[in-house]
Amino acid sequence: MMKSLRMGSAFVGIIVGAGFASGQEILQYFTSFGYMGTVAAILATALFAYLGMSLTRLGSRMKTTSHKEAIFGISGKVIGSIVDYIIILTLFGVGVVMIAGAGSIFSQQFNLPAPLGSTVMAILVALTIMLNVKKVIAIIGSITPFLIIAVIGLAAYSLWTMDATFASLDPIANDQDSALPNWFLSAINYVSFNIAVGASMAIVMGGTEKDEKVAARGGLIGGLILGGLIILSHLAIFSQVDVVGSSAMPLLLIADNLSPILGIFMSFILFGMIYNTAVSMLFSFSARFVVMGTTKSRIFITAVVFVAYILSFLGFKNLVSLFYPTIGYLGLFLVGALIVADIRKPHKKNLN
Repeated sequence: MMKSLRMGSAFVGIIVGAGFASGQEILQYFTSFGYMGTVAAILATALFAYLGMSLTRLGSRMKTTSHKEAIFGISGKVIGSIVDYIIILTLFGVGVVMIAGAGSIFSQQFNLPAPLGSTVMAILVALTIMLNVKKVIAIIGSITPFLIIAVIGLAAYSLWTMDATFASLDPIANDQDSALPNWFLSAINYVSFNIAVGASMAIVMGGTEKDEKVAARGGLIGGLILGGLIILSHLAIFSQVDVVGSSAMPLLLIADNLSPILGIFMSFILFGMIYNTAVSMLFSFSARFVVMGTTKSRIFITAVVFVAYILSFLGFKNLVSLFYPTIGYLGLFLVGALIVADIRKPHKKNLN
């Protein structure tokens, strides 16, 4: 069971990024639908549990060390190529959003120019990838448990101190900008996007576990924990939507309203998660095209981070609303392939 719990925790760490941690994803995908956003969050929980289980089980079953090997194995050359490019686009796009998110933290929390935050993040990301400082990433990755504790605490505080009823807040929630036109499509799209983000690492992670049942249970646990965090974050924002609805980072604003010190603490958690996610995404993107540690790779990384930095000026909130739904739709290719693979139950020998 401990192996499964560790794998489940790692799965959550892979999926949870700055968009989730800030509350902006939750606001656009769930809270903007009010009461029905709660139903959407429950549906997303069920889908994350099933697909998380499918991903880690697939990795264990096929003993793969690369997402490309697994994806081509379960979906063939044509669909496999499409899914591979979707994952590549996702890696770069999420990197852009993370750099923009750093700007939002500097602007909202410290009243500093947003470009300064994005510039600092871009420089840190480029240097880390070129130096390959794995220990730094491991340390920052350990922040995830603190985020889980913070989300639980903020949800409890928000629900305990809410002045209005959910019935009176429902119209206000429905007036917020939504990423998708309806709650059902929003739940499907959100899960699809995040599975596209986490598929590569989740499959490889599953491949390190010989026992298929242990791997599957790990993915299931991770999906349920992730779903629980979505529901709690949604309820926290929903209960305070009249105050935080217009914020780029609603969960951060809730923390700041509770205590300025807690707000600063939450800011560092967010910045650390942004850094971790940005490095992971852009490192994986770069490694897909060049051999890391070479002069060519350093030139490539510099160019990639620079382009990501320029695109980050589109703004964190705008990028979440524009980029995430697009990847969510494209990610349906991957979700479909996973469901078919789970039904057919492919084995390693199918790749030969």
